Amino acid sequence: MRVFLAGASGVVGRHAVPALLARGHEVIGLARGADSADRITALGATAVLGDVYDAPALAELVGAAAPDVVMHQLTDLGSGDRVANARVRTVGTRNLVDAAKAAGVRRMIAQSISWAYEPGTTPATEETPLDLAGAADRLATVSGIASLEHAVAELPEWVILRYGTLYGADTWYAADGLMDQLARAGQLPATADVASFLHIADAASAAVDALAWPSGAVNVCDDDPVPGHEWAPVFCAAVGAPAPAHSDAERTPWARGADNTHARKDLGWAPSRPSWREGFTLG
Repeated sequence: MRVFLAGASGVVGRHAVPALLARGHEVIGLARGADSADRITALGATAVLGDVYDAPALAELVGAAAPDVVMHQLTDLGSGDRVANARVRTVGTRNLVDAAKAAGVRRMIAQSISWAYEPGTTPATEETPLDLAGAADRLATVSGIASLEHAVAELPEWVILRYGTLYGADTWYAADGLMDQLARAGQLPATADVASFLHIADAASAAVDALAWPSGAVNVCDDDPVPGHEWAPVFCAAVGAPAPAHSDAERTPWARGADNTHARKDLGWAPSRPSWREGFTLG
């Protein structure tokens, strides 16, 4: 297949490109600048310069690439700017979907998150509604996710990858990453909030497998949803940060983790790192 990959030089994209090439696919990677283009080319893909916010130019690029699939792995979280990331999910996704439709592309695969679900006491499944009635600060994130998912579903065929919290090289949860910095500053307490994690390599493997998956949303996370009381001390030890302070606050209702049964049993996908417990240590 010919895959137009937006976000090819990003954290997931840098793992997805070689995985796609290894399976015989041709990859055209969207790059915003020369440095990104060089990284994409070094991975063995074809780089095209463009900006997801320039809708007419983006439509021309996608049309010229004539892909079988458009893969959306765009984020803007390098500096922790959630406003910029929300813009990628809304405006960027809208432009990418419109470009794909104009080019006659039938299939899109897009990155989403697995912690946008409404409050509950058990890990959320794909049938759990998104939390569109939450507090204003959370609603901005969830609304951006809802906008992304609704736009992508306009394609005849689509897969929404609801990733767990990413860890591994170049993520927030890596040595010198944002969470490491917070931990060293004493700002990463061990709480009762439950999270589902996902190693960056497993995020990429799911994206490649999704080329053949039926349309729908999929929780892509490891097998071990866990409260911060358990994962935070292990993470801090893995990156060499001081042990975190223990918080006795009650669990945030929406911080419930996600259930990956659909991916495992129905789609045949399994994480190479089934638990963050070993993954944090192995990197």
